[in-house]
Amino acid sequence: MKRILLVLATLVGALTLAVPVAHAGEPHFIDSAFSVARSGDTLTVGGKEAGLGDEEQIVVTVSADAACLNPGENFPQAANKQTFSTTITVPVQNGKADYQVTLTFAVQPRCNPPMSLVIGNVTVFDSTNSLTFTFPGTF
Repeated sequence: MKRILLVLATLVGALTLAVPVAHAGEPHFIDSAFSVARSGDTLTVGGKEAGLGDEEQIVVTVSADAACLNPGENFPQAANKQTFSTTITVPVQNGKADYQVTLTFAVQPRCNPPMSLVIGNVTVFDSTNSLTFTFPGTF
């Protein structure tokens, strides 16, 4: 009986002192690697994922809403509110994937001054691993 208790105590001690090991195959975004840059009617979104294990590629979709904002800081009830998206296939190397996606907004009718084009609800979706990241704010 003492021998069994000693073996159990040793096992519990060994498990308690075990060093955690990072496991491959646990996909996740690297939040600090996200970037968004806007130039006129174009939005460029950069991202990085890790923990992709032995996946060969991932499928990433970036979507965003575009609307005209009037000088009163309101979005008029008009037909020029649209959602745009682009889907790309990204190769995975060493369990990581870096990507950059560009969206061009062709809102019709155009936002004529004094209104301005506002981009919001920018979302990155990895459909391979069901990961979603939404950027706060507008661009």
